[in-house]
Amino acid sequence: MSDLAALVHLLRTGRGFAHKRDIGDALGTLARALPDGALTQAALIGDDCAAIPDGDGHLLFAIEGFVDDFVQGMPWFAGWSGVMVNLSDIAAMGGRPIAVVDALWATDGPVGAPVLQGMAAASAAYGVPIVGGHTNHRSARNGLAVAVLGRAQKLLTSFDAKPGDQLVMAVDLRGAFEEPHPFWNAATKAPPARLRGDLALLPQIAEAGLCGAAKDISMAGAVGTALMLLESSRVGALIDLDAVPRPAGVPLLRWLQAFPSYGYLLSVPPRHVDAVCTAFAARDIAAAAIGGVTAAPEVWLRQAQQRELLWNVAEQRFITPALEAAHA
Repeated sequence: MSDLAALVHLLRTGRGFAHKRDIGDALGTLARALPDGALTQAALIGDDCAAIPDGDGHLLFAIEGFVDDFVQGMPWFAGWSGVMVNLSDIAAMGGRPIAVVDALWATDGPVGAPVLQGMAAASAAYGVPIVGGHTNHRSARNGLAVAVLGRAQKLLTSFDAKPGDQLVMAVDLRGAFEEPHPFWNAATKAPPARLRGDLALLPQIAEAGLCGAAKDISMAGAVGTALMLLESSRVGALIDLDAVPRPAGVPLLRWLQAFPSYGYLLSVPPRHVDAVCTAFAARDIAAAAIGGVTAAPEVWLRQAQQRELLWNVAEQRFITPALEAAHA
């Protein structure tokens, strides 16, 4: 087995891919429970937020949940992340955040307090108020869910990647891993003004008409996130791993499975690639075209002279198999 084939195997069987594939089960259940079309009236399945038409734009609604071991082991960072990752989802769809709510379950007050402190710190840093929520300090287990409301004037979706587009990866490399976890933290020590300005880049790019499709890099990592974006758009891509922006000294596999605090994939028409990369570079955010979007729904990885097929969406859906079965 070649080095690239081994890397593809590890990506396919990794925790990040497995967690994202759970989405298909949920979508199938919801689709069967609702009248035809009801599930997609407010948002297309596969986007980072629900997108609800509102006047000349869209209201955006995002939510994220966090499991017991993360809340118990890293309570302050879990609280911060609860706000941060939702704001990233809003930005990925071309939106600006309005307000945050949360639901916290903890075994006692001392466990819950640093979670709330982390949320409060992120709320202050990003300038987005926490306006309500639910707190329980008498739970048998620890858990956190955070939701954010936002608004987009010009929507970015996961459904508008076009053959011929370039996949652009933008990521803040000014950070470090929260060892031994896959979380690349470039946020908690950054100046608040920088955090807010960096998030504002995505709606600015959308409103300038430079890009129509984007997705924030999630627990699926850069390649898994690209696969979700491409699947939603019914297209494929050839991704050049040698072009992926990466911190010095970080092994490629670990980086491809990392969850960065600021990381996005954008499907950009070739004529706009320079403008998009320049916009990120002006804020010291690494950005580069890492591959081309193809009409064939196959996602290939290339490294040096090797090529390996990561996924054939036409033969095996990634996050929406149950949904398609429900409508068959």
